[in-house]
Amino acid sequence: MKKQHKILLAIGLVCLAAGIAFLVTGNTQLSGPALVLFFLLLALALRGHSFLKGFSYTILIFAAVTLAMYYPSYFQEAGGFEFKTLIVPLLQIIMFGMGTAMSFKDFMGVVKMPKGVLVGLVCQFTIMPVLGFGIATLFAFPPEIAAGIVLVGSSPSGLASNVMAYLAKANLALSVTLTAVSTLLAPLMTPLLMEVFAGEFVPIDFWSMMLSIVRIVILPVAVGLLFNHFFHGKAKWLDKAMPIVSMAGIAFIIVIITAAGRDSLLSIGLFLVVAAILHNMAGYFMGYWGCRILKMKEQDCRTIALEVGMQNAGLASGIALEMGKVATIGLAPAIFGPWMNISGSSLATWWREKSPFKNENQEK
Repeated sequence: MKKQHKILLAIGLVCLAAGIAFLVTGNTQLSGPALVLFFLLLALALRGHSFLKGFSYTILIFAAVTLAMYYPSYFQEAGGFEFKTLIVPLLQIIMFGMGTAMSFKDFMGVVKMPKGVLVGLVCQFTIMPVLGFGIATLFAFPPEIAAGIVLVGSSPSGLASNVMAYLAKANLALSVTLTAVSTLLAPLMTPLLMEVFAGEFVPIDFWSMMLSIVRIVILPVAVGLLFNHFFHGKAKWLDKAMPIVSMAGIAFIIVIITAAGRDSLLSIGLFLVVAAILHNMAGYFMGYWGCRILKMKEQDCRTIALEVGMQNAGLASGIALEMGKVATIGLAPAIFGPWMNISGSSLATWWREKSPFKNENQEK
């Protein structure tokens, strides 16, 4: 880490200490800015570290979330315009970007890797919804908060898992195929799983949820696929812009949901964070060892673990908005999203140092 980054880190730690001190003494007017400044300086400091710089985006989200917690009214509406109405359009843009990063060849993995795809899909749509229901019941969350945890578990995987699979030296082709197919199945599987596991928490309108997913995910992804098919390599500016737009969009969605659900977060926030961590980590563990029991290749085990543990939290947020409960059902996805990026990056980096081919040779 360079000298200037170390200075930023030192100043950030001073801000953290000051923020905690102000918080303990009840001076929220000063604790908020101090904590926000800490996260901003920490994000900048991490940019100077080769290993930790990948976490700077997530730390910036923490800064934005802290800002939303202290000043929620600024992120709820402006001039009578409610910011939550931007969630679905932002998700559609993100899903379009996801489509432009895919091709029709990605779906051919079903034929080339039938066992991996089948096992991955079964794990995806069984482990996480069951875990979500069990964790929500264990913590005895209010019904709508509990439904949000199940919703995270019932969602398909997203593009983040593909990035982590690449970093982890896993089976990237399988990862991309699983993301593509699980996204395609989402209009059917997500409402069905919600009806089965979340029906006792909140009323679930199967057909309405299915149409919402088609509108939020399937149509934008399909347009993105067609765009990539006909204009591949002809719009390089779009390839560079979409990741930035997607990251900004996800951050803004999380901030909007945080501001809308601030009161609920103040009462059950810590428990919800613990629940999200358990849900995510158990997904990695069960996805990986489920594949090991089936004697699958190490690369495939890593891939499916990441696909199972990392969900499309953005889609879950959009569904929560469509249900009219973004301030309650939407809270679990808002917490799960940033955390899975931290855990996924850490797991992928650790696996990257452990060659999958060495593991397989040792077993032989």
